[in-house]
Amino acid sequence: MSTAEPAAEPSSPKRRPPLPRAVWVFGVVSLGMDVSSEMIHALLPALVVVQWGASTVVLGLLEGGSEALASFLKIASGTWSDRSGRRKRLAVLGYGLSALVKPLFAVATALPGIVVARVVDRVGKGIRGAPRDAMIADVTPPEIRGAAYGLRQALDTIGALLGPLLAVAWLWREGATIQSVFVLAIVPAWIAVALLVIGVREPPASPRTGKPPPALRELSRLGAGVWRVVTLAAALAMVRATEAFWVLAAIDRGLDGRLSPLALAVMSACYAAASYPAGRWADRVAHPRMLAIACVVLAVAHTTVALAAGPGLTLVGVAFFGLHLALSQGLLSAWMANVAPTTARGTAFGMLHFATGVATVASGALVGLAWHALGATVTFAIGATAAVGLVALVLALGRDPQA
Repeated sequence: MSTAEPAAEPSSPKRRPPLPRAVWVFGVVSLGMDVSSEMIHALLPALVVVQWGASTVVLGLLEGGSEALASFLKIASGTWSDRSGRRKRLAVLGYGLSALVKPLFAVATALPGIVVARVVDRVGKGIRGAPRDAMIADVTPPEIRGAAYGLRQALDTIGALLGPLLAVAWLWREGATIQSVFVLAIVPAWIAVALLVIGVREPPASPRTGKPPPALRELSRLGAGVWRVVTLAAALAMVRATEAFWVLAAIDRGLDGRLSPLALAVMSACYAAASYPAGRWADRVAHPRMLAIACVVLAVAHTTVALAAGPGLTLVGVAFFGLHLALSQGLLSAWMANVAPTTARGTAFGMLHFATGVATVASGALVGLAWHALGATVTFAIGATAAVGLVALVLALGRDPQA
């Protein structure tokens, strides 16, 4: 198996190569799919908890359980993309599956229909994530990978901003319902899949060293650098509340249910605005230091919501959460791209997505249980404490010559 690529020395601004076309196309595809997904996701807490009367425990299990069922696919799809050398077809399959299931959200009249739709949607995400991220690493020079992942994440998050805003605007129409928003969400998802099919070309296969990429039973051969990043990403996912609970916190503090998508819009605005600058910063600074800063920002976000008595301060906390995501998500992808063996990038990214998916399951369940038993204030206070404690783990495990 080949060794990981050495971290590149920062280039001067004049010598920075342009971002490849595939990065831009994947970014626009992500934008369209997130417009669709967030039009739906932003309204699920109001539909499931407020309108249908389900408990926060059910919401947590829905959020976490759908990720759990998709998690194993994240490793399998990444490994298969390494073995087949065909990353695009898996990306198309994943995005296509998510697009095809969107109508089920619109016709569901009870919780089981939403559960099925959510699970299938997340399965699609599980199939596409690792091959897409590995393909971006394949076509992007090492010295601008932070910028590449930051750009894709920024465009993705612009979609996550537009989705809730479109949902709110539509709901204020006379006679509009949540289900009618879900119908509207079908259109951008299908457009995104068509763009991916037309606009992205499969890159040439990476040079091989004579050894095949690892099978699932050989994950231990990925190397210590990969496992450091996986461990840190999973720990980070474990200590933060999932998006649905930030929306629910705003509703709990007095935000009108019809305006609840604005919570995700605030988060996404900060996420989108900061993602590309954060990605470029990740090309220039030590990755552990930047991740530690992201953990501090997460602690501030949780603390702000814990102290909030109304929707205004709650939305400030949500904004800090968006900044945290901008500082951490593209960084982790760029860090993984630098430490993963070139012939096993799909597997490495699959493991990264799998670990964060499992951690999200645990986080959703634990946050739901804590909220049900202790209330929102204590739940977010616990999250703030855990985020502060995570700083020490980041600095301890992040001692890596390629960090």
